[in-house]
Amino acid sequence: MIEITSVGGYNEVGKNCTAVKIGKDVFVLDIGIYLESYIKLTQDEDIVRHDASDLMEIGAIPDISSITDWKDNLRMILPTHAHLDHIGGIPYLAGKLKSPIMCTPFTSEVLRAIISDKEVKVGNKISSMSSNSIFNFSDDIKIEFVHMTHSTPHTVMIAFHTKQGIIVYANDFKFDLFPTLGKKPNFKRLEELGKKGVYAMIADSTYAGDARRMPSEAVAKQKLMEVMLGTDSKNKTLIATTFSSHIARLASMVEFGKKLNRKIVFLGRSLAKYTAAAEKAGIINFKKDVEIVKYSSQIKKRLRQIYPEKHKYLLVVTGHQGEPGATLSKIANGEFKFALGQEDHIIFSCKTIPTPTNIDNRARLEATLKGLHARIFKDVHESGHAAREDLRDLISILKPKHIIPAHGNDSMRGALAELAVDSFCVEGAVQGAGVILRFGIEHQKTGLFRIRDRHLCFVPDDFKDIPRIQGGSHLFHNPKEV
Repeated sequence: MIEITSVGGYNEVGKNCTAVKIGKDVFVLDIGIYLESYIKLTQDEDIVRHDASDLMEIGAIPDISSITDWKDNLRMILPTHAHLDHIGGIPYLAGKLKSPIMCTPFTSEVLRAIISDKEVKVGNKISSMSSNSIFNFSDDIKIEFVHMTHSTPHTVMIAFHTKQGIIVYANDFKFDLFPTLGKKPNFKRLEELGKKGVYAMIADSTYAGDARRMPSEAVAKQKLMEVMLGTDSKNKTLIATTFSSHIARLASMVEFGKKLNRKIVFLGRSLAKYTAAAEKAGIINFKKDVEIVKYSSQIKKRLRQIYPEKHKYLLVVTGHQGEPGATLSKIANGEFKFALGQEDHIIFSCKTIPTPTNIDNRARLEATLKGLHARIFKDVHESGHAAREDLRDLISILKPKHIIPAHGNDSMRGALAELAVDSFCVEGAVQGAGVILRFGIEHQKTGLFRIRDRHLCFVPDDFKDIPRIQGGSHLFHNPKEV
């Protein structure tokens, strides 16, 4: 018997958390934060001390009450990568889920840095396993990390090898054929898994409605090069901001900063944290080229020193979403005494994450920068998420019998469910938050298809046995029977 519980990330983009029960053994995949709620509380994207119950109450971390009955059988916590919407909840919830944590080397270094930096007591053992490796948990269960490309290093898909078939957790990936850092996705292994038989796939649906392939990070690098090297910044301040976890993008900034013969300074806690983790994991070596300043008091002092010759520097700063507590906002609002002048360059190598708080924060920051007559370059970026045609290719390669759309709101998950039906290679797709989905001989159901809210819904004969979870919905598709 296999049971999958959608703990978090099934009503929104964030606080990703899925529990998989195989026989009696339970595994938790990702424990993230919901940045919209988190930033409202903290005014920053960095992890700070807070009570777990308070964060759960405002919806900033997953509500793990749905797996309370499973906790005694929890064997491992398995994060897929180092983004906060996948690991940010671990410092708050790991103590309540007393089991070891296993992830890739970069992810483990980021976790350790977060725990150490905030002096959070986490007793869970953290171990590393490289991508493209298999861990033999038991005679009946093997856990595999399959290398993927994404907007942070050492991202993996997780495959559970069970007697019933393979369960693939494909949350956050893109098929980047021209990565600027690290290897291409392991397509060969995905094809092998597809031939062996994938029983169920939990998949990222964030851009499932976007009918294209997601462009490579090489395209984003070209965009950044055109702005940094193709626009005259002589005698101007040059400030760039991006996701602190986007090590490939940071490496491009360093490369172009060196070509401009500018001294490169990284300013902000999260930048210091992620670059240190990347160095420990052997991914980059910025030490000889980059000065890193971590804390606010140090940043304030260093900016005063830089100011007289600011045109000689490239400043890479935190605050790409306009977070009030981040470095860029403090420069713009004058909290840091570093005046911006006519046509100083501000590069946003990111997109605005479309939540009310982020949209408001970015709008305020941009208005302030425009008032200072700075020159703003927006959306110098490509996403790290698969778009619709990448997801179609994944379905074609793995040929899963069941697809569970995750990592998105109703519209995003609905788009992946429609794609699953359109692909005609799956027997079922389910979506919803807080839902327990059971796979097993005794749970193969018969029933009728009905239209509800423009969705094709499978209504089993024993409908009363289906869990009715508030805020969640069930969406089953069976193209063969249709």
